[in-house]
Amino acid sequence: MNMDAVRDIEFTQIAADWDSAPLGREKEPLLLLMRNGLTVEQSKERGVLRVTRIETISDGIIDETKVRSVSGLSTEQVEKYRIRKGDILFSHINSDPHLGKTAIASRNYADLLHGMNLLLLRVNKKVLEPQFLHFVCCYYRMKGVFVKICSRSVNQSSINQAKLKALEIPLPSLPEQHKIAGVLGVVQRAIEQQEQLLQLITELKKTLLHQLFTQGLRGEHEKQTEIGPVPESWEIVKIGSLGKVITGTTPKTKVPEYYSPPEVDFIAPADLGQTRQIYNSGKKISRRGLDVIRALPKEAVMCVCIGSSIGKVGMTSKADSATNQQINTIICNERHDPAFIYYLLSYFSEYWRSFATFGPVPILNKGAFEVINIAIPATKDEEVEIAQCITALDAKIEMHMRRKDLLTNLFRTLLHQLMTAQIRVNDLELLWEWRNETSLYGNLPLSSQ
Repeated sequence: MNMDAVRDIEFTQIAADWDSAPLGREKEPLLLLMRNGLTVEQSKERGVLRVTRIETISDGIIDETKVRSVSGLSTEQVEKYRIRKGDILFSHINSDPHLGKTAIASRNYADLLHGMNLLLLRVNKKVLEPQFLHFVCCYYRMKGVFVKICSRSVNQSSINQAKLKALEIPLPSLPEQHKIAGVLGVVQRAIEQQEQLLQLITELKKTLLHQLFTQGLRGEHEKQTEIGPVPESWEIVKIGSLGKVITGTTPKTKVPEYYSPPEVDFIAPADLGQTRQIYNSGKKISRRGLDVIRALPKEAVMCVCIGSSIGKVGMTSKADSATNQQINTIICNERHDPAFIYYLLSYFSEYWRSFATFGPVPILNKGAFEVINIAIPATKDEEVEIAQCITALDAKIEMHMRRKDLLTNLFRTLLHQLMTAQIRVNDLELLWEWRNETSLYGNLPLSSQ
């Protein structure tokens, strides 16, 4: 970046040929409206009119499943608070991680009203592109600007309108605003499409799991057991019969050589829950540290048995790894397929976690864990076939997770570089011409490794 071609404003650096202005500028105003939402009693019951809440924009979009209903409003009130295309909802009262979160209306709403605890920003489209302002807010939130200007109380922070109006924002020409918003919008829509695909495949997986673990591969009759409904031909066995159960241990923290160099995954409950196989851990130990505790082989099935996340399940993916003492691990014997056992214990996690002694720290010790009943098919071949059905969906889920992560990183990089003029939209003509969003993410590598 040519440093002579940029200049500093209050919270960032922008192109030297861009203007900047406080958001609440009165002469040739950037905003036509900044206001608080409608304060009225809300109902969970479905009604004719709906109203937004803080949760409505928790995912950065206007989520119409997270609204409430209102009634008894005058025509004037409905018209005043009705959300219009291009309106930006701004979270000005929230915890620090969510403060300044925004969502933009993609259409005119006849029945969705602007509710309390969110500000509504309506721009003057003669000087400011709504999507551009939305992305400026995304950038400032990413930089921590809103946390810097907020006022704090015990459980939440807030930004008053005066501080928000005084906030200086970059103001390139309107055509450049349109282009910047267009480029970022393409990437954002691609991310949203990956999220939709993830949601669809995840729901399909839930349906498949239910069918396989209640009716088996061939639509068997169900039988009722203490575990719940299972296929009629399945037998009840103890978890301890599936293989060797090992409780993790922690190398002495006072011995630095056990942790340096960081060579081996040392798996904790926080590492489980996102994918079937654990590819990396937040904490590592050395080979020497592994020698003094219980090492785990590849495809060992890990179950969290101490703490608030009891019931989480994962599988080791490397030849050597270890866990802390919160995890009981099953090293499956030759009669059972590890992937099937993973899916089995994941599906029935609510059942087996109910055997924990719940107190300040819930615990399910190794002895109690081993004698819990579980249902399995008559043959290992059936276990393998069931696992293969589910693994195929898991592979798709992980692929879309990687694509979403790549796109999210691309969005953050572009957001920073476009807002600070490290790159200009004219340098991105190729990206700008990619009108078909599938070409954007379809040509990305499927793995970040």
